[in-house]
Amino acid sequence: MSRKKRIFDIDMPEEADPALQVSQPGLRRGPMASAIAENAEAVQARRDAETAIRAENDSLAHEYVRLRDAGLVVAEIPLDDVHTHLLVRDRMPGQDYELPELVTSIRELGLSNPIRVEPRADGDGYELIQGFRRLSAYRVLHADGDGWSTIPALVLPRGEGVAGLYRRMVDENVIRKDLSFAEMAYVAQNYAADPATPEQDLRGAIATLFQSAPYSKRSYIKSFATLLDRIGGALAYPTEIPRKLGVDLARAIDDNPGIVDRVRDDLRDWDNRSVQDELTVLRRYAGDLPDAPATAPSKSRGKTKTRTTFNLATSRGHVKCTAAEGRLEIKLDRDFSTMDRARLERAIAALVDGLE
Repeated sequence: MSRKKRIFDIDMPEEADPALQVSQPGLRRGPMASAIAENAEAVQARRDAETAIRAENDSLAHEYVRLRDAGLVVAEIPLDDVHTHLLVRDRMPGQDYELPELVTSIRELGLSNPIRVEPRADGDGYELIQGFRRLSAYRVLHADGDGWSTIPALVLPRGEGVAGLYRRMVDENVIRKDLSFAEMAYVAQNYAADPATPEQDLRGAIATLFQSAPYSKRSYIKSFATLLDRIGGALAYPTEIPRKLGVDLARAIDDNPGIVDRVRDDLRDWDNRSVQDELTVLRRYAGDLPDAPATAPSKSRGKTKTRTTFNLATSRGHVKCTAAEGRLEIKLDRDFSTMDRARLERAIAALVDGLE
């Protein structure tokens, strides 16, 4: 006889939710359950922290790549990998008398402003865009055996045209007032001569390179370009020529082209001349030395340049006039560059006609 199984209907309570047990007052859980719950919470917190760190690292990596591609990340690049072939520098050839000071500053304090370069098209290193003097100082330090085999640099993205790179090179030094007028004229001449730039004449080159400068400054640069064209080869210290002297001498050359040969004669074979010696000769020809002979005393041609200076009181204020051979200078406390050009031309024409 088979035994029948008895089935008892027992109502078992449903398994309680651990979270519900914690949140309900009066309910307690055992030590093992508490340990398991705490461990689960710690694991989840660690996972959340790892996820946040990975997200932050990804964000920083993307930002680094963006800044690097924009040329805003400083990199240490080998000194020998930096070339200076792409652009004609805005520093004139010759001795840089202030370079030793820069060398000392970098040796003692380091380089506060990195150079700027761009990768070469052939992959062989970098082309210098900005920082020729800083690069020169590092090369001096490296040659002295003090290490300095790498230099801090911002690597700019390739693709900008030569014209834009010229502007980058010039703007840095113009903003810092670190270029002489002779050097600004020099780089404008080379910009116009470079077949890779859109401007092939000097006036257009000056307007492009120095478009943020006022008209008067661009006019001064053009005057210095005239000097470099006419007597640049005879000058040992063109960067030491003050603005006024350069403008006056360029004007004197325009009025009397024969001055060019005389300046060259006076400076020829004078290898031991100082900066002041050269400027004194130039001032004679510019008429900036009153009652001075037109040529250097050692080669005087027996001719003296005379001039007359007088003052006038006008409705516009005090006027100082200087009259010399082929030259009439009027000094008035007024910015003539702001006047309408046609009106200024009519006034000058009326003055010249009145003199006749």
